[in-house]
Amino acid sequence: MKSLLFISFFAAVSAVVAAPAKKILFFSKCSNFEHSVVRERGGQPSWVQQVLSELGPKHGLAFTFSKDGSKFSPEYLAQFDAFFFYTSGDLLSPGKDGNPPMAAAGKQALLDAIAGGKGFIGAHSAADTFHTDETAETNTNQPRTWRYQNRGDKTDPYLRMLGGELIIHGTQQVGRVLVTDSKFPGFAARGASFELLEEWYSMVNFAPDLHVLLVQDTAAMKDPFAGTKDWPPAGWDTPYQRPPYPSTWARMHGKGRVFYTSMGHREDNWLNPVFQEILVGGMAWAVRNIDADVTPNLAQVAPRASELPPVSGPVGGLPKGVTVPGAK
Repeated sequence: MKSLLFISFFAAVSAVVAAPAKKILFFSKCSNFEHSVVRERGGQPSWVQQVLSELGPKHGLAFTFSKDGSKFSPEYLAQFDAFFFYTSGDLLSPGKDGNPPMAAAGKQALLDAIAGGKGFIGAHSAADTFHTDETAETNTNQPRTWRYQNRGDKTDPYLRMLGGELIIHGTQQVGRVLVTDSKFPGFAARGASFELLEEWYSMVNFAPDLHVLLVQDTAAMKDPFAGTKDWPPAGWDTPYQRPPYPSTWARMHGKGRVFYTSMGHREDNWLNPVFQEILVGGMAWAVRNIDADVTPNLAQVAPRASELPPVSGPVGGLPKGVTVPGAK
């Protein structure tokens, strides 16, 4: 039955390929940390750009890739059916990557376009963007104690649109996520749960109207360095010392469809069929190539999501020569 559902979903998505492609702006300006998957080197396309450029035509999607925030205006945004963010930091500032920032009016134009019916897709650090009351100067590499609170309607408008905000992440590890809606596009073949090696985000400020698709099984988070020598990282699991919480979801923002997943840190996952199926399903729904029921279910599937972990400092990268068990 799962294989038939999987085939029927991709048949439905493939059926739109003959129609005019839906246009998606993939925006990856990083005013704070720039992930390797969206970094352009020597004038060559980023890893994600290469992957999406291959995936897009197969699923009726045409991508425009940009890091230039100065282009954001009602007129510029009108040409796209959806916006895909893999960004970080305060995009109103040139920040670390030095690419042109948005103006405040450009940010508002984006939010207005989505509320008016455009789609939005966010991956991973899209939730590490426009942190409430943070600027490029205050968002530094320190324990950000101010993030550990549920701000409700005082959350930054971008993050209210997105539906959640990064607090911090722990060490990369094989984590388990629980599937809460196998009928949503791209999830039919996932079963009740699955495991993936990722940099899992611990998050806050969940919109109450989320239609949660994946829940982080915090009880299953485990020491990724068990059995390794010389480096058991302190605090590797502190961000996950909390009840289960959403890690992938869909929601409506006005008339617009919003899809977000915290996955997408690692280059290998962008080639992983599990991640690709979920991502293609989310994009297909966001651009209205396929419909789905997104009735809010946060209270049912993650009722204690607002209970936050202890404050901890940033988690460092892996030391040279140390690999994460489970890596392919």
